[in-house]
Formats: sequence, structure tokens, C-alpha cells
Amino acid sequence: MPHDSLRDGTDDLLQAVLDAPAPKPHLSEIGTVAEIGDGIAIVTGLARALVDEVLDFGGGLSGIVFDLEQDRLGVVLLGPSEAVAPGADVRRTGRVVSVPVGSRLLGRVVDGLGRPRDDRGPIGSDLFRPIEVDAPGILDRRPVTRPLATGLKAIDAAVPVGMGQRELIVGDRQTGKTSIAIDAILNQKDTGVLCIYCAIGQRGDAVAKVIGALRDGGVMENTIVMSAGDEETPGQAYVAPYAAMSMAEALAADGRDVLIVLDDLTRHAHSYRELSLLLRRPPGREAFPGDIFYVHARLLERAGQFGPGAGGGSITALPVVETQAANLSAYIPTNLISITDGQIYLSPRLVRKNQFPAVDLGVSVSRVGGKAQAPALREVAGNLRVTLSQFEELEEFARFGTRLDDETRARLSRGAAVRAALRQPEREPMPASDQLAVLIAAMEGLFDGMDEPALAAATGAIRAALRDDGDAAREMIASGRRLDDQDRARIVDLARAAIGERGQMNAEGREDPHGSDA
Repeated sequence: MPHDSLRDGTDDLLQAVLDAPAPKPHLSEIGTVAEIGDGIAIVTGLARALVDEVLDFGGGLSGIVFDLEQDRLGVVLLGPSEAVAPGADVRRTGRVVSVPVGSRLLGRVVDGLGRPRDDRGPIGSDLFRPIEVDAPGILDRRPVTRPLATGLKAIDAAVPVGMGQRELIVGDRQTGKTSIAIDAILNQKDTGVLCIYCAIGQRGDAVAKVIGALRDGGVMENTIVMSAGDEETPGQAYVAPYAAMSMAEALAADGRDVLIVLDDLTRHAHSYRELSLLLRRPPGREAFPGDIFYVHARLLERAGQFGPGAGGGSITALPVVETQAANLSAYIPTNLISITDGQIYLSPRLVRKNQFPAVDLGVSVSRVGGKAQAPALREVAGNLRVTLSQFEELEEFARFGTRLDDETRARLSRGAAVRAALRQPEREPMPASDQLAVLIAAMEGLFDGMDEPALAAATGAIRAALRDDGDAAREMIASGRRLDDQDRARIVDLARAAIGERGQMNAEGREDPHGSDA
């Protein structure tokens, strides 16, 4: 009897399977790995694959279709090439590369594909966005009218940046390019601006120092750090800035203001050149592929100030590029200068003079941000450029040992004081009202003849006085009011009183309470 019931149950099950509707056939296109290189693969058998489509190599390894040829595909691997061997199967996915986006990424450290690298668990975002999208059109854009303060006197006064601008940071190695970008992020602590730092081809210890500075500055919770380090494959270094821009676009679509730093696009160009040479694309000028301009143009065109139809937010881009021997006319810097809205040039000559930040105001320019600059700072900036340019000409002339009259000596002293007033330590961004007061004091000659320690102490005294009695200066910056003669005289009197009080305190031998502010 038990055997009969078991047989009946089996018959019923088989009959139910036979009566069930047949499953729909599943079509899977499978190709074969023909060759493997350092970061690339040659695939055959996928005649219908599309450009930029993701291919699945199994084991969690994927790649992007780069080259379409008659009998083969050139694929850029997004993982180690050691994980795949010739003859392995490759499957189409029918999708392009996408990364997680949204506010859950804030405070996290991710790789070039948005995967966590900070041991804090999965991202948990269910929102994904392709890394390659069309840039917003003209009708979706608005003029740049709001300033994005970096906290650096030499930039906010003379080379201002506006929200939605693309401002290139360019200079030789060890001139302080990354420091300027990090200081700009630190200055967004209480502004509501969200930040993304994308490290391309950087060493792991350098990225760790950046993360430490952001945490110490209290801005890490409003920042996304993306690291595609030098230990990663060139494919990850190539997709990283596009992935970071997609994350910025998702935040801007929610009406947020975003600052994105791409550090640096020279290494990005090198990774693209490496991939192109491995895939045997013909080189062009300076052995770079002919479409390298388009590679960066389609990335940076996605930044801007957007209208209500595109979310109403903004993306301010600070791409970084490295020069060799101060050669601004090299291929990649020339490309990026023509793509962006201005450049901040860091001069090795100023570095040798211990002038930090080493911003060369004669070469640096902002083609947009001046319209968003506070009118008070704009009026000071014009005289600042003229004073510094005249001073540098006289300084070169004075090197020949020519006897100088008293007027020329006074102009040299004034220029040296103004240039010294532009010095600023790392990780110490300065409010716009403090910048205005310090620069006016320098232009009025209150710093003439001071050595560096005395000037630093005088700067600290002026800033301390502004904290106690600087409401007028702060109101003038906030309201966008122009600087008139009464305002200038008031600031000069406040600065002179602060410096005089400081000098009297030093003369009496009392402790300096403001030296640490310098």
C-alpha cells in the first residue's frame, strides 16, 4: 500500500510537469577570448555587440567594448587580466557601465566602479546611473552668477570661481595643485555644497592623506572619495572620472550644488593612451590617440549651472593637469585649457621663492567667475593684478644692481608686501571678509617693510579684530554691495588699529593671542 501511494504521487507530479506551460527559450550570445593583454582582451564570436557594452567574463570580471572590427572586438577589462585566459567564454549583457548614485555615497570611499573601499559595508543604494550620458543642452543651462569660494586669497580675489564653472588647475609636480583642490573642498564645510574627490592614478598613501585631511576638516560626511589608484587596471582609471561625474549629476538633479575635483587628467590621458596602444589604435600628435580631446571634452561638458528643467543644481569642476618644465603648450594642457573656462597656473618660480599657494596671476585667468565675484573683492582684485605685475617688472630690473631712487624702492617694498600677503598656509581657508581686509591693508601699505613673521602676526591681528568688529565687511560681501571710500577708510582704520595694538602688546612683552591665526 505505501508503494502504491508513492507511485501515484510520482505519477501526479510527472503529469503536472507535462501539463505545465513550456518555459520561454532564453537566448544567450557567447563569444570566446582570443587574446589577453595587460588590461585588454580580444574577443571573437560576438557579432552583435555594441560599443561601450559591458561583457561578462565570469568570476565577477567585466569589460567594455572599445573597438568594433569585422571579426573581433577590442575589450577594455575592468579588473585584473590574470583572472581570464584565452579560450574562455564571454557573454553579452546588453547594458552599459553603470555606477550607484545618490546621497548614500556621501562619506564613503569607493573605487572607479562605485564599489566600497572603506570597510563600512555595502553602499546600499538602489539607484544606478550610466557613466556615459549626453551633456545637458543649452536650454537646460543658466549663467554662472554665484561665487564658489575656495578660501584662498590669491584665487578668490584675482581668479574667482563661480558655481557651475570649469576651472583648470595646472602646474608642474610638487607645486601644490592637490592642496588647492583640497582647500577648496574644506572651505565648503558650512556652505551646503557637496563634494566629490576623484583620484586617478594616485598612490594609495597620497589618497589616504587626502582622506585624513577631509576628516580632520569635518567635510568627509559631505564628500565622496573615488580612488582609481596606480595599482588598478588602466580600464578603471579610464572610467573613474566619468563615474564620478555621473554621481555629481545625480546630486545636481536633486537641486544640490556639487564641487568635483578630478586629480588628475594627465594620468587619465596616460591610461587612455595605454589602452589605445594595446588595442593598436594609430597614435597622433605626441603619440596620443586622435580622439583624446573628445575624451576630456565630453567629460567636462557635463558640468555647469542647470535650470529647473535639469534639476536646478550645479556642478563646478576643478580638473587638475600636470605640466613638465612649465610647458603650458604641451598637448594635454593645451586641450584642457581650450575646454575649460579658465586656468589657475601654479608656477615653479614662485615655489622656489616659498610663495604658497604658488598662483601666477599673470598667467591665471577666470573667464566666467568674475561675474559671480563679490563686487568689493572685484574692485580690490584689479589693483592687485596691476601692483603685482609692475612689481615683478621692477624686481627683474633691480636684479642688475642698478641704483634705484626712493620712489622705485617704495614700489618694490609695496609689491613685496602685497605678494607676501597672498601667502596662506595649507588647510586654513579664509572667509571673504577677512580676505578683503587683509588685501586692502596690503594695498594701502600697512605691511610695507615687514618681515614674514611680522606680516603673519599682523594678518592674525586684523582677522581677530574682524571677528570682534567686522559686521560691516561681512554684510558688504553678503549683500553684494560695492566698496566705497568710506568702507575702505573704515577697514583701513580697523587694520591700522589692530596692527598698532599688536605692536604695542609686543613692545610690552605680553603674549600674542593672534599668532596662531596667521
